Amino acid sequence: MSSSHSRAGQSAAGAAPGGGVDTRDAEMPATEKDLAEDAPWKKIQQNTFTRWCNEHLKCVSKRIANLQTDLSDGLRLIALLEVLSQKKMHRKHNQRPTFRQMQLENVSVALEFLDRESIKLVSIDSKAIVDGNLKLILGLIWTLILHYSISMPMWDEEEDEEAKKQTPKQRLLGWIQNKLPQLPITNFSRDWQSGRALGALVDSCAPGLCPDWDSWDASKPVTNAREAMQQADDWLGIPQVITPEEIVDPNVDEHSVMTYLSQFPKAKLKPGAPLRPKLNPKKARAYGPGIEPTGNMVKKRAEFTVETRSAGQGEVLVYVEDPAGHQEEAKVTANNDKNRTFSVWYVPEVTGTHKVTVLFAGQHIAKSPFEVYVDKSQGDASKVTAQGPGLEPSGNIANKTTYFEIFTAGAGTGEVEVVIQDPMGQKGTVEPQLEARGDSTYRCSYQPTMEGVHTVHVTFAGVPIPRSPYTVTVGQELAPAV
Repeated sequence: MSSSHSRAGQSAAGAAPGGGVDTRDAEMPATEKDLAEDAPWKKIQQNTFTRWCNEHLKCVSKRIANLQTDLSDGLRLIALLEVLSQKKMHRKHNQRPTFRQMQLENVSVALEFLDRESIKLVSIDSKAIVDGNLKLILGLIWTLILHYSISMPMWDEEEDEEAKKQTPKQRLLGWIQNKLPQLPITNFSRDWQSGRALGALVDSCAPGLCPDWDSWDASKPVTNAREAMQQADDWLGIPQVITPEEIVDPNVDEHSVMTYLSQFPKAKLKPGAPLRPKLNPKKARAYGPGIEPTGNMVKKRAEFTVETRSAGQGEVLVYVEDPAGHQEEAKVTANNDKNRTFSVWYVPEVTGTHKVTVLFAGQHIAKSPFEVYVDKSQGDASKVTAQGPGLEPSGNIANKTTYFEIFTAGAGTGEVEVVIQDPMGQKGTVEPQLEARGDSTYRCSYQPTMEGVHTVHVTFAGVPIPRSPYTVTVGQELAPAV
């Protein structure tokens, strides 16, 4: 158990709502530092309890500035009890208690009222309150919080008998755990210190108020708590009896946190709240060749699809970073279909491993960023041309060498191959001679040995070039001149 638990027990005198000391939540002995008058947790608790009192006193236009001194005449304490209990005091009290004896009488009227309400106090008498014993005053206020904010009100989805068997702490924790099944909430201290659990609770009470709490940065607890608590204040009517800075403070005691959280079970959403659909970027998925680890080539358009149907409403942004660290935005088009897909394409300029980052509503989708290896480009056969006498339909003669040229400029990288089929349908009887001439030009020479129709196949990167195969009719060998 953390030291924050032990501090809380010390301040509040462990008062139970039904009377006596509540021993069911065992406490560790507090350290000397924790008991010091200026211990940080004490200041937070005093602030929180003061704000809680003032929230209730608003309706009778009263206010406590200093919890240690402002209850000493009994007037504000009586007013607070009347508001909390919705009952009037039977006994008369001094409206202008200028003397100590009058103050003691007023406070005793309040304490007798608590006794009649079956709210037992431990070690707290009129003198302690008139003399400003802060430790016992904090214990008194904590007893009121336990009774009126946590034990008495019936909450939704709760069995009366079940509630009676539990300590107030167990009851509030159980209610929160039912609200947040996805989070392992087991205490009222460290589990709240990132601010994310507050966002989850607000969103559970009003789905859409903090829909993206699970993607909040845990290293920014005050920012997170401020967002959640402001939304709860504005739209659920939950006053900030503790500040965002205090609730995420490692020194906060659990009683202060419980005081704030005890307001949630009765929260009601106000009309006009800015509810946003829940976003879950991790449920967006990308598929297609453009994000595959291999198979993409330089200068060749890489395409893929992002499907966002399960992720909520949001925009898709894609960035492609090349091996040198240069980043460019890919082209994204919304398809407006039922699966809410987006078509994405980019054209890699260099070989090597590229990083493709896919963001939905500003956050990484599942598996983003993708590592994509871009290979050197395979040639584009459609950009290759060939011409020369060796491809003409007529004019070539058996046993006479002919030739043609192949131009591959702008077609990328690829192997040029020529296969010649003779009139008998056989390949390999005519052997083409291929010679690279530089400047992406190749010269192919061949000598047909038979007359008749030959078929010349020209391929680039394994793909036939335009107009291939060529049909070449070889004429009869000329008789030698006599």
